[in-house]
Amino acid sequence: MKRAKAAPKAARAARPLFKPTAAQLNWLLIAAFLSIGYALYLRYMVIEQSTVSLACEGGLRTWLCFTRKVFLALFQNGVFGIVALAAAIFNLVRPSMSPLIVALIAGGFGIVLYNVETSALAAGLLILSLARPALSTE
Repeated sequence: MKRAKAAPKAARAARPLFKPTAAQLNWLLIAAFLSIGYALYLRYMVIEQSTVSLACEGGLRTWLCFTRKVFLALFQNGVFGIVALAAAIFNLVRPSMSPLIVALIAGGFGIVLYNVETSALAAGLLILSLARPALSTE
């Protein structure tokens, strides 16, 4: 009876941790830098610029004003933080690259665009997910 219980513990201990490969890590770095860079551009050059703000609020109809309006609506409702947290929880339960990259991008936007609390929690969960065993290929 004790041997039957010991086997699943040994199988769980033998499973490797979820670690992205070098190529996957390169894609993660590219996605992270692009999302944080674009979020910084939006925050400091589009959202907080008084001239752009006045022009867009005055009725200017350009792609820049449309992008500003969409991102203002998203971060005022906390969408970036919620998406990052949901993807990080899903990645904690079932580690894989898809939820990891979604949580990384949404968390980057959330931290830069004022959704710091939930995005930082998502970042902490992403770190914890790296300690989880990888999905079995059986």
